[in-house]
Amino acid sequence: MLKQIFACIFIIYLTCMTTVYPVFAKEKTNSSLLAKDAKSAILIEQETGRILFSKNENEKLAPASMTKIMTMLLIFEKLYDGNLRLDEKVAASKYAASMGGSQIFLEPGEEMTVDELLRGIAIASGNDAAVVMAERIAGTEEAFVELMNQKAAELGLKHTVFKNCTGLPTEGHVSTAYDMSVIAKELLKYQEITKYSGLYEDYLREDTEKKFWLVNTNKLVKFYSGCDGLKTGYTTEAKYCLTATAKRNNMRVIGVVMGADTSKIRNAQMMQMLDYAFGKYEMKQILATDQMKEELQVEKGKQKYVTVVNQKPLCLLQEKGIKHEKMTQSIQIDKKLAAPLKKGEKVGTLTLKEGGKVVATVDLVTEKAVHSASLFDLFKRSTANLLGL
Repeated sequence: MLKQIFACIFIIYLTCMTTVYPVFAKEKTNSSLLAKDAKSAILIEQETGRILFSKNENEKLAPASMTKIMTMLLIFEKLYDGNLRLDEKVAASKYAASMGGSQIFLEPGEEMTVDELLRGIAIASGNDAAVVMAERIAGTEEAFVELMNQKAAELGLKHTVFKNCTGLPTEGHVSTAYDMSVIAKELLKYQEITKYSGLYEDYLREDTEKKFWLVNTNKLVKFYSGCDGLKTGYTTEAKYCLTATAKRNNMRVIGVVMGADTSKIRNAQMMQMLDYAFGKYEMKQILATDQMKEELQVEKGKQKYVTVVNQKPLCLLQEKGIKHEKMTQSIQIDKKLAAPLKKGEKVGTLTLKEGGKVVATVDLVTEKAVHSASLFDLFKRSTANLLGL
């Protein structure tokens, strides 16, 4: 039954598809003009993580304020696990208020909500706001930096070492274009981030005498169609850096540029990269989240069946105008299903292949939890089976 459902779906879509390539495969095309005036750069598609272009993507460089992408990632994790609220007020310490560089000019003891501090970080790159949030989450900036490096390790980043939560110049504080793209990809799982990073201007302390105008350091959110983030960076050592994201139609891409000589050059390099992505590629959604639903039998469960769904959309990144080879799909259930099962527990995988190579996968998960049946439940079930009921 499961395979029959998907056979119908894929026959419809495969008649109009163009070539797609393996997830995470690096594109081999003539793109020598991209990022020619940057030390390093990378361009990826957000859903699959596939690299569309790269230049010195693993070169360790100072990331400057792009560091705050990781800072914001940890903030959103705390918001989602219930340990932080947007309306919670947080007071600035004397240390946080002393931060130099970009700031929202917090005074010691001044309180702002997490929502306001996020706007201060995402829009104005406020170093003081970043430290306030670091202290709120971990107690000290040093302890927060440990969490940053733990998260980097969890994401498999081998070339990133954080020494602070702001990106202010510190010896040994390094990252790469590739690593920054991975952190940005992780942050963008929290769709609310673009409500902050995509704002061109806003105000803090709006109803006071100290009204403060926020203007986004990333000018592309105003001047490039579809751009809604993510974070700029600049120090004398790092020069001009930018991690940007833009979405058009059903495709979101992430670009990173590091080490440009001026902000004008940085922005021009990024726009050229984004134009390249949207001009050459397109994203085809085959299945929306939870579109596939199928009942599978569960052993020793309070319920005899569990509904399995696709955890997220099944999407294919494809190059425009290229014909494809025949594609095949397969469904694998990882194990014999037996209670207890948690809601959202992975039980299998849907895989799409072209020419024997995997081009797309999506996890199959349980729609609801299934608790273990009691001895009485099992007795009733056995009795009903014996009686043919």
